Amino acid sequence: MADHIKEEEKHGESFMEKIAEKIHGHGSSSSSSSDSDDEKTASFKSKVYRLFGREKPVHKVLGGGQPADLLLWKDKKVSGGVLGGVTAIWVLFDLLEYHLLALVCHGLILGLVGLFLYSNASTFIKKSPPKIPVVSIPEEPVLNFASALRIGINEGFASLRDIASGKDLKRFLSVIAGLWVLSFFGSCCDFLTLLYSITVLLFTVPLVYDKYEDQVDCFAEKAMVEIKKQYAVFDTKVLSKIPRGPLKEKKSD
Repeated sequence: MADHIKEEEKHGESFMEKIAEKIHGHGSSSSSSSDSDDEKTASFKSKVYRLFGREKPVHKVLGGGQPADLLLWKDKKVSGGVLGGVTAIWVLFDLLEYHLLALVCHGLILGLVGLFLYSNASTFIKKSPPKIPVVSIPEEPVLNFASALRIGINEGFASLRDIASGKDLKRFLSVIAGLWVLSFFGSCCDFLTLLYSITVLLFTVPLVYDKYEDQVDCFAEKAMVEIKKQYAVFDTKVLSKIPRGPLKEKKSD
């Protein structure tokens, strides 16, 4: 009788151990499946096509700081004020055909006449004369701007030299196409209108792309695939048939 009871206890313990093993195995499999799902999601996100192959947010791509905040309309009052001021300048000089020199001269005339009359009339009306501030341009920002401008111009000349050297045919064709498009728009409108159009694009395109990033990237991926197909056809039918000189053999040590 005692042996029978011991056998039943052993059987019950072995049954409970099997149940625990099944539960543990199910939990480990579920955790491993969740880990694999997370890995798949992370790999999927890493494989998502981004415009121009960027890996940073739009705010970082634009340089961060106040310029990026301005273009992304983080402060709507400041961005709207800047865009409104640029629009007023464009309307004044392009639509109304007001000349810059005339505007500067008329503004100086009004300012000088107003200050002169107020300074002389202050003695009669018994008020203190206006305090005209001392305006001076600091040296450091001017030097920094000149240095940055010099570096940018030198980099542009270096890029043009590399393009003209014939090392990268694809880059050469893209630059030629870009210059042709720019010249086409330049022939359709004047420089001020072109500059204003670029400013409007800078204040609208990054904002729209930041809001509809996934949709734009999906469309850009399809467009890039189609462009690559057309370029492959163009390379096969045209570029590959252009005669080229024999390549020089490298000297072996």
